[in-house]
Amino acid sequence: MNKVGFWITSLLIALALASSMLFVVDQRQFGVVYALGQIKEVITEPGLNVKMPPPFQNVRYIDKRLLTLDSTDTESMLTAEKQRVVIDWYVRWRISDPSAYIRNVGPDEASGAIQLNRVVRNSFQEEVNRRTVRELLSGKRELLMADVKREVLEAVRGAKPWGIDVVDVRITRVDYVEAITESVYRRMEAERQRVANELRSTGSAEAEKIRADADKQRDVIVAKAYRDAQKVKGEGDAEASRVYADAFGRDPSFAQFYRSLDAYKASFGKKGDVMVVDPSSSEFFKNFTAPASTARSGR
Repeated sequence: MNKVGFWITSLLIALALASSMLFVVDQRQFGVVYALGQIKEVITEPGLNVKMPPPFQNVRYIDKRLLTLDSTDTESMLTAEKQRVVIDWYVRWRISDPSAYIRNVGPDEASGAIQLNRVVRNSFQEEVNRRTVRELLSGKRELLMADVKREVLEAVRGAKPWGIDVVDVRITRVDYVEAITESVYRRMEAERQRVANELRSTGSAEAEKIRADADKQRDVIVAKAYRDAQKVKGEGDAEASRVYADAFGRDPSFAQFYRSLDAYKASFGKKGDVMVVDPSSSEFFKNFTAPASTARSGR
């Protein structure tokens, strides 16, 4: 019985010892083997591996996946205009060199997140200090994120590399501090009003120019039409005078009689006109008196 118990105990100890010597590295992890507190080996490929039993060797796992670090504080930053803004951001990063990471950053992902948050925060502060609010809210925001990423990469790849790779830096929100939001809105409204007034003024000036051009063209057209009309009228008057002269030259007495009729028409055109003359002695009314020979022959 004692022998059976001994063998059972020995078997259990052997199984426990074998279990402590075997470890599996997942495809989402790095396996780091420590020997007496020092890094002995880094396992980068997934699979079953063997090590010495504790306390001679131990293993720790570090995530190799793409990690996301979100901004955690709401402390405001000063812009180039001395305006306070709050920026929310996130960083996508991963551990690329576990040995350097453990040596210079820490034994787990939380250590890297804490230090990376500090570096990104300081970089954002420096870049925001050099930019205006308009630049933070416009398409130039892309330049800000690119500059922050460049500065963060320079920091983590310095004299003591962190063993991480920063994949992306993104801004999710830019907001004013509540105390100055109202004044900023008023300033933005005034700016929009100024632009609207400039557009209206430009439109009014353009409309006035169009009206002036139209008036000028109208005056030119009217003057040309009047000139052409006067020319036609002059030609008509000249032709009429020629016809009259030709007709009157053939019969001077009829011409004199015709002109007398025009004179009568002009003199007696109004009913209220009164003329006191002696028809018998007036040359003007000679056409109303018959010659003596004509009167006698009529009798």
